[in-house]
Amino acid sequence: MIIVRKPIITEKSMKLAQNGLYAFEVDKNATKPQVAKEIAQRFNVKVLQVKIVNIKGKVKSQKRVRKNYALAGVKKAYALLKKGEKIAIFETPKEEAVVTTAESEPIKLREKKDILGRTKVKVERSAVGAAPTTQRKVITGK
Repeated sequence: MIIVRKPIITEKSMKLAQNGLYAFEVDKNATKPQVAKEIAQRFNVKVLQVKIVNIKGKVKSQKRVRKNYALAGVKKAYALLKKGEKIAIFETPKEEAVVTTAESEPIKLREKKDILGRTKVKVERSAVGAAPTTQRKVITGK
C-alpha cells in the first residue's frame, strides 16, 4: 500500500515549508504513525508531529444534462520536522541569473514580488555599453 502519494506544492505549502511544515497527499486509510514513519524513511528526516486533514470532494453539475456528479476527496498530511531539517523538493533556488546579449553585454534578471505576491522578472542592463536614452520629439499642431 502506498501511504504517501505525492507532495503538495502550492504557494501556501511553500510558505509553510519555510517554517518546517510540509504538505503531502496520503492514502485515505493511512494513520498518523504510518505517515510519520513513511516520510522519515523516504526523506531521511525526523518527524515531530503529523496533522491530517480530510477534504471532501466537490459536487459539480453537468451543463447539458441536469445531473450532478461528485469528485473524489483527498486526505492531506502536514508533517512538522525537527528544526534545521529540510526536504529538498520544497526548496526553491534564490539566485540571480546573468544572461549575455549578442554583443556579449551582461544582463541581470531579478525576480521581484508585487503587492499580490506574484513574481515578476525585471531585466537590468549594466551601465557600461548601454544605449543612450532617446528623447521624444513633441509634434505640435502649428
